Amino acid sequence: MSTLKPIKILLALTFGYTSLLAGQSWVLANTPNVNSANPRNFSNNNVTARNKQNSFAQPPLPSSEGRPGGRVRGGAKRGPCQLVETQLTALVPFTQTAPTETDVWGFTTQAHPTFLFYVPYSKNAGYPTEFLLQDKEGNNIYQKAIALPEKPGIISVSLPPDAAALAVDQQYRWFFTVECDQKNPSPPIYVEGVIKRVQLEPATIQQLETGSPLEKLEIYAANGIWFDAAEILFQLRQKNPQNAAIENKWRNLLTSISLDDIIAKPVISAKP
Repeated sequence: MSTLKPIKILLALTFGYTSLLAGQSWVLANTPNVNSANPRNFSNNNVTARNKQNSFAQPPLPSSEGRPGGRVRGGAKRGPCQLVETQLTALVPFTQTAPTETDVWGFTTQAHPTFLFYVPYSKNAGYPTEFLLQDKEGNNIYQKAIALPEKPGIISVSLPPDAAALAVDQQYRWFFTVECDQKNPSPPIYVEGVIKRVQLEPATIQQLETGSPLEKLEIYAANGIWFDAAEILFQLRQKNPQNAAIENKWRNLLTSISLDDIIAKPVISAKP
């Protein structure tokens, strides 16, 4: 198994600024199929009995592998970005390994997955914002300027169909950056983490093909596929904003990854 080399990131935003982010080494385990890595497997017998509360079952990060690192919150110590009630937040599982050390990572089965972020800044602020995805060698796979929403809330950023597809069993690092203080040269506010595309067992894939959105949500959550589960529930919340059952599932999903303060944040319907 190869160790991924440190990456130095130079973000060149469409808005015409550059910012240097600290390099990190990141490694996750090779996972040919998720069921072998996650003992809490999904089966036909437990679609209704298992996981009714929709808690997310994050597969453990093997202790023999290097930490993926990352940043789930994008706080500012000074400048206009610090004047928010809740910090920029990536809706992704994370483990706080030390006061200043966090592992942020998750699985997807999609070639073009969707990422969710709580953005505490509105369009009127005019802050240049960008999403960046890199491969394990530090090459840019996808880079896009993001329009801030009309009001603070949870937005989605999807890899478009014409972007390079994520390869199975490959790891990628993503960044979401906001340049709040353009007058003073300083690193942007940012969140970052690792995503890996995996392949489910054939029996589970068959269940997904015939399942309803809520059943698919349960399957993905039970098998530790965060990005797919979160995307389904995000879409359900967009379509059914007053549905108490869906709201409860949303609450349980975010509580299971310790993002309780994001639960009540509005979901922005229009993609940026």
